[in-house]
Amino acid sequence: MALEQWLRNLGAEPAPEAPSRWLLNTPTWTAELVLEQEDLRVTWLQPDDETRQCCLPYGLSRADVEAAIQAGP
Repeated sequence: MALEQWLRNLGAEPAPEAPSRWLLNTPTWTAELVLEQEDLRVTWLQPDDETRQCCLPYGLSRADVEAAIQAGP
């Protein structure tokens, strides 16, 4: 499965202004997912304006990456 389809299956939507940027909204946080050259950068945005970020290498399994994203900040 292509990476873009996998992101859609997670519920993420592509950002209209940047094809490598995706947004995933949940009731408690929003994650910005950016497809970079070496990894997937995840920035969680919370209602209190606190942000947390991590970079997940593409070598990780999709299950591990999905678990890390869904765990949230």
